Amino acid sequence: MMKKKYDYLVVGSGLYGATFAYFARQNGKRCLVIDKRNHLGGNIYCENREGINIHKYGAHIFHTDNSLVWHFVNRFVTFNRYTNSPIANYKGRQYNLPFNMNTFCQMWGVLTPDEAKAKIEEQRAEALAIMREAGVDRPRNLEEQALSLIGKDIYEILIKGYTEKQWGRKCSDLPAFIIKRLPVRFVHDNNYFNDQFQGIPIGGYNRLINGLLEGIETKTDADFFVNRSYWESLAEKIVFTGKIDEYYDYRFGKLDYRSLTFEHKTLNTPNYQGNAVMNYTDRDVPYTRTIEHKHFEMFGSSVYNCPKTVVTWEYPVEWTEGKEPYYTVNDERNTNLYSQYQQLAQQEKDVLFGGRLAEYKYYDMAPIVEKVMKLWEVI
Repeated sequence: MMKKKYDYLVVGSGLYGATFAYFARQNGKRCLVIDKRNHLGGNIYCENREGINIHKYGAHIFHTDNSLVWHFVNRFVTFNRYTNSPIANYKGRQYNLPFNMNTFCQMWGVLTPDEAKAKIEEQRAEALAIMREAGVDRPRNLEEQALSLIGKDIYEILIKGYTEKQWGRKCSDLPAFIIKRLPVRFVHDNNYFNDQFQGIPIGGYNRLINGLLEGIETKTDADFFVNRSYWESLAEKIVFTGKIDEYYDYRFGKLDYRSLTFEHKTLNTPNYQGNAVMNYTDRDVPYTRTIEHKHFEMFGSSVYNCPKTVVTWEYPVEWTEGKEPYYTVNDERNTNLYSQYQQLAQQEKDVLFGGRLAEYKYYDMAPIVEKVMKLWEVI
């Protein structure tokens, strides 16, 4: 048989596809990377407006405890010292996240860790007592799980509304396992992540993707499913990062996703909210958060060197055809449905499925890079 032009056709130019293609090229393999969008980079793609790098598809903060992963990505672009410290806004009142002594002081006026612990334990005990009176020995849904972990005040003010907007369902209708634990810190620490390394690429994520794909053939506006037989004919193997149910033509049915819509606005002020990420936890506010992008790369007084700012309002919506699938819905139905597709995927010899859509799993960025690095150790 005639040898095909490429060793790998990589479907999708997001972080998984770009990282895989990089290692393939380093190992002497010929790659073609295609993407149905008109740009490379998947959901970490950035646009520049007013000298500000806009995270077009939602905020992305790189964080990891893996020094090998951190030093790997810094080969291509230097990451800055950005520290994710989101603020929660509930009916005009602001609270620090994650839940820490600043939050508890704002919530109850307590000043010591012992006072905060006592308040939380008091409210947890009340929630557990109510469950016992109802004959419930373990949380049956997300609401009961959250109440048993953190109590009524924090749940109702900082969790309930945001979660119901994010998932489009009542917390009492969501499975308990979605919240396995809630991070609670009895110190004044607003750093959202516990990882040793954290930051944003200076100049935006496009520099990371361009570095990974340097010297590799790429095509945009190239939909794998529009001319599937042609694309499959080009390579010995396929790396597929899209929706696994779509790859199998929805043989067992369609998996569910949550989607997002974004409203980007350029404002005539150098500093709109004083922070990169503001979560709106009131159920009556239709958006979940606002992102002021300049705070990802401009710190302190440098924010005022740029006279304008760009803010994104983020609205969660149910996924339908034509929308981007952002979040998997890992309830019992979808878990069982995905397992059927996974069994098909495991039988494939010349197709590798990777990334959040192909594996029907939410991923942070660093674990994606780490997974591909380990994969190439095996290959």
